[in-house]
Amino acid sequence: MEPTPPTHPDSGPPTGSPSYVGSVHARIRRIAFFGLVFVLNLLSTLWLTDFYDRLGFHKAHLLIIGLFFILNGLLTLGAMHALAGVWDWMKGRRRAICITDLAKNQTGPLKQRHVVVMPVYNEDIVKVCARVEAIHRSIEAAGHLAAFDFYILSDTTNLDCWVEEEVAWTNMCRRLDGFGRIFYRRRRINENRKAGNIGDFVRNWGGHYDTMVVLDADSLMDGGDIVKLTRTMELYPKLGILQTPPKLIRGGSVFTRMQQFAMRLYGPLFIRGLNYWQLNAGSYWGHNAVIRVRPFSEFCELPALPGREPFGGRILSHDFVEAALMVREGWEVWLAWDVQGTYEEAPPTLVDHLKRDRRWCQGNLQHLWLIFARKFPLPSRAHLFMGIMAYLGSPLWFLFLLFNTWLAWDRVESGLSILPFEGRVGRWLHIDRTEQALLLTAWVALMLFLPKILAMIGAVLHGPTRRAFGGAIPLVIGVMMEFLFSMLLAPCIMFFHTLMIFGMILGRSVSWGNQTRETDGTGWNEALVVHGPALAAGIGWTALALWIGKSFTLWMSPILLGMLLSVPMSVFTSRVRYGKALRRQGIFAIPEELHPPEVMKLADAAHAAVDPALTANAAGREGIVAAVVDPYVNGVHVSLLDPADPEADHSELAERMLKEGVGSLKKNELTDLLYHGPSMLMMHRAVWSRPFEMLHVSWGRAVESYRTRAEPDAA
Repeated sequence: MEPTPPTHPDSGPPTGSPSYVGSVHARIRRIAFFGLVFVLNLLSTLWLTDFYDRLGFHKAHLLIIGLFFILNGLLTLGAMHALAGVWDWMKGRRRAICITDLAKNQTGPLKQRHVVVMPVYNEDIVKVCARVEAIHRSIEAAGHLAAFDFYILSDTTNLDCWVEEEVAWTNMCRRLDGFGRIFYRRRRINENRKAGNIGDFVRNWGGHYDTMVVLDADSLMDGGDIVKLTRTMELYPKLGILQTPPKLIRGGSVFTRMQQFAMRLYGPLFIRGLNYWQLNAGSYWGHNAVIRVRPFSEFCELPALPGREPFGGRILSHDFVEAALMVREGWEVWLAWDVQGTYEEAPPTLVDHLKRDRRWCQGNLQHLWLIFARKFPLPSRAHLFMGIMAYLGSPLWFLFLLFNTWLAWDRVESGLSILPFEGRVGRWLHIDRTEQALLLTAWVALMLFLPKILAMIGAVLHGPTRRAFGGAIPLVIGVMMEFLFSMLLAPCIMFFHTLMIFGMILGRSVSWGNQTRETDGTGWNEALVVHGPALAAGIGWTALALWIGKSFTLWMSPILLGMLLSVPMSVFTSRVRYGKALRRQGIFAIPEELHPPEVMKLADAAHAAVDPALTANAAGREGIVAAVVDPYVNGVHVSLLDPADPEADHSELAERMLKEGVGSLKKNELTDLLYHGPSMLMMHRAVWSRPFEMLHVSWGRAVESYRTRAEPDAA
């Protein structure tokens, strides 16, 4: 399926404007990088082929070698990203292209109009507004607030949350003097999820702005860095998207603390290595990025894929495709690898992480339709391929292990001895089969662990980095624990992804759910339901491995142990109390935890959206009830509605709701009432003027909740 061709062929990037890097330089880097990955992977595969040659031919060998070539290629690709990152770091800051340096000599007001947009979907609106307030105050402190507007773009389906969003936004605007600068919009029809939400904004309001800073509901960005990024967009007219690498913050459970530690320590090497070859043809990750509105509007309208979900229909992972479409039309996409003040939060447990993966997996596998789309450049195809293999790699890994198990079982069952054939490697290097197998295992382990080892050594030897992570000893202990936990969690994640993709092949699609950001931990029953298949498979696989032999069991032990311990590991890593215990010891500490940046402090102190006297969260009158009973909430809600259809008559629904309560109406009926201003005003007057005997008891309780009794004076 080809993406929709542009409708404005004369709307390409301006000619003669500065570029990130020359095309010849970029081509040389990409050829060198991917050429080395291919050569190393080919040599490893030939080594394995020669080893199997020494064992005598088996029909499973061809399958195993083919899977090894793919899986080892992915492993080599990851290691090369880290090595390229080290190489770029060794060149020094002066020889690296630093995004933050491009506009450092620019002063004065920004010349263009910019907007910060935050899509939300059934979120904790108080925390969302706290992040908006922190970004607002941070940009104000940088002295450029006049160039920015802010939009909260709601796709919330929970009607109580909708009312709470309106009140929180109004309170925030009152406190920040933000009316006319901070806007709120709720879509009635949630078409095409987040991509549709952003697209609706671009079509209706995007023409007022040159660039938009796209965030997630859990995103936080430093105002000074936002100003640097928007200045860079102004200086480089060919720049279509400027993506930042967000850091994970505020992790409480063991799982999130481990994730944010790993990303914070290992991430910079991978990010620099990724930037080494992608250069001006980068990718977009869906949030914490600055986007030029005009080309995004013209070229990034996503096509509907053939067929139905899960592989057809609307594209879920829209961001990679939007970047590819932008690059295809001549616009540049950069990765601002050196920007520091960009943050997000992560799912608190492994179970929540896997639930989110369902949506990402379906979206990434839909890219199979687009990876060979016409005119997509090589870097864009590489990004799409890596996104696909992030999930397709799991069933391939599972098959690799399964075929090796079949091979080992068949050799034991057949009782055939291994022929003493030397093979080419044996003759050339004078090594036996065992040594050849151990050398290959060591090479694969090196490719797997080298990035983490390099990042740890670099952090320990670099004083400021070492101190930022709490010192050498906690840092090394954290790396060792992350090694262990990652090894134990990887098999159950592999098995879950395999079942997930198998379910998609059977036609099971995912629903659009809001992301869990806080929890007290995973319960044992939930963990057993989610990881029960992995546990059962682990028990059966272990029994088979023990029957095959001790050496095979030892080789498979990391996989089997992870599957057998999947339930307790999921529960243990979800616990916040264990995360707090590690924090007290400085384990998995990150710089943003030990020395919080200013924008995080602003978010922690933000309270503009909260007013105890003017709220839709008071006990006994929350959400919809508050929109009917509370004068302030009712006024806010009605003032934000579009003019009512003069022919619409919801009086029957309103009377039923007054007499029988909120629960008597279906959701679509409640929605119709909430969108009808005259009905909302009528019900508000009714609950305050009619006798309680004529109303449902819930309305009387809500009205009575306003009565306060003065306590007698203690004297």
